[in-house]
Amino acid sequence: MTWTPRLPQEIEAESFRRIDAQVGAHTFSLEVWPVVRRMIHTSGDVGYLETVRLHPQAVAAGIEAMRRGCAMGTDTRMLLAGISTGRLCRLGVEPFCILDAPEVAQTALREGTTRTAAGLELALPKLAGGIVAIGNAPTALLRLLELLAAGAPAPALVVGLPVGFVNAAESKEALSKQNCPYITALGPKGGSAVAAAVINALAVMALEEVPS
Repeated sequence: MTWTPRLPQEIEAESFRRIDAQVGAHTFSLEVWPVVRRMIHTSGDVGYLETVRLHPQAVAAGIEAMRRGCAMGTDTRMLLAGISTGRLCRLGVEPFCILDAPEVAQTALREGTTRTAAGLELALPKLAGGIVAIGNAPTALLRLLELLAAGAPAPALVVGLPVGFVNAAESKEALSKQNCPYITALGPKGGSAVAAAVINALAVMALEEVPS
């Protein structure tokens, strides 16, 4: 087997070219396709063509929030590690993991819930008008939806892609019926890498009209 060394940007461009060629004609708008394509690129799964769901204002809301340097909270450090912090830094966005607050563990123990659900509740006031990215914990997404139903200030965008077989599909189905801007995919598939891919796609688009 022989192979030709390529630079990372060359590999990415060729990957996108091959995805475009394999997918062919699709119904996604020019605004939405870069997000869906990065989800496919990261996961190697063209099944996202059928399962992805986006609020009509999701991409525009995410880009606008990034351009004003919004707060961004992730449900896991793994998701945080997958985000291109260099791009977000240029936009004035400082992402953080909701688990890092010192009171999270005690709050979860006291309330009899998961650390991610407790962390989401504690972080939500900071995330009003910001971006919530969930790639692992359906309990965090379900708690977010409960708080929004109770009148909590909404984020500008919810990237809800928890993975798994317990409450993941249910939480994403519930998110897909919300009025607030969201990006999700129905079923059990998702994960931190796919959620990070969505954030990275939005950051790339947000930077297109921002002076370097």
